[in-house]
Amino acid sequence: MSTYERPFLVSGRNTIIHKQKKLDLVIINGDSDPVVIVSRTGVKKFEEEVPANRVEAKERYMELVDIGSSDVFGESKTLLFVQALNNKEYKIDYTKIGTDLFIRVHQENYI
Repeated sequence: MSTYERPFLVSGRNTIIHKQKKLDLVIINGDSDPVVIVSRTGVKKFEEEVPANRVEAKERYMELVDIGSSDVFGESKTLLFVQALNNKEYKIDYTKIGTDLFIRVHQENYI
């Protein structure tokens, strides 16, 4: 059993809850989909180079979250909800890549 505690929770079939202020989440959905970063200020498209592994991510105060891995959801998603630390829930719709509707606020106050 690993003593490693992840900085996020998985809720339901398509919701990720960010829970640690000191680490940003780098969400990878698939090879062809854009990478998204969840920070304490919100959610946006990740424009930098993605860390190659978990060690490199930790050095940059990030956590890699591969949606398709078996310990997260086990498959790529077309719709993902992220509860960020700024008290907002974001909707990431991978069918609307390249538009203003790709990442948007779903609920202003989710708590």
